[in-house]
Amino acid sequence: MSGHSKWATTKHKKAAIDAKRGKLFAKLIKNIEVAARTGGGDPAGNPTLYDAIQKAKKNSVPQDNVERARKRGAGEEAGGANWETIMYEGYGPGGVAVLIECLTDNRNRAAGEVRTAMTRNGGNMADPGSVAYLFSRKGEVVLDKGEKTEDDILMAVLEAGADEVNDLGEQFEIVSEPTDLVAVRSALQEEGIDYDSAELGFRASVEVEADAELARKVFKLIDALEDSDDVQNVYSNIDVSDDVLAELDA
Repeated sequence: MSGHSKWATTKHKKAAIDAKRGKLFAKLIKNIEVAARTGGGDPAGNPTLYDAIQKAKKNSVPQDNVERARKRGAGEEAGGANWETIMYEGYGPGGVAVLIECLTDNRNRAAGEVRTAMTRNGGNMADPGSVAYLFSRKGEVVLDKGEKTEDDILMAVLEAGADEVNDLGEQFEIVSEPTDLVAVRSALQEEGIDYDSAELGFRASVEVEADAELARKVFKLIDALEDSDDVQNVYSNIDVSDDVLAELDA
């Protein structure tokens, strides 16, 4: 079941992604800028920056936009905002736990937009720590299946520290401890296996199984939160089965 909730959300996002391409570009560029500022502007010595650049390229962000963001972050070029990461916690419809990761240059605006999206879509904000304990930080690598089987992927990444490989339909997702993310990604590269993204995320330790009605409400809330330019990622502990997903797609 472990891959369902993330894939359900991803799949439903794909339909809306073209309409939001501008927003997606902005978020990917912001990640590059922050990674360069935090760990330096050389991707070879800064794995977070390397992965942020790779993900931007995979999503067709123009090369000059990528390079300008890297330079701004590294201080090689003027400009760039003073981004800070803020985590908000809350409950969605049906008591589903929601963790909202913001990257913003205006704390008040971010808080206001998150609160508005939550209250308008059946959610409410929670005190710091009341939801976060349900999630753990993990490394996540996503790749298209192509001709590869789950065993092929497992063989390539097991010794690098991968915890599990999940079948997401058209893609595989490799989960690891945060400290093993670079090793897992490097193991794929050594085997000549291309991947879509390698990044740190949050995964729920306890999931709430959702019927179609609850899933629809939670997806609506997630969409509303992701509409905010300040919101980088939204994590929830909803678990959506393939049957429910088929019902939603119908």
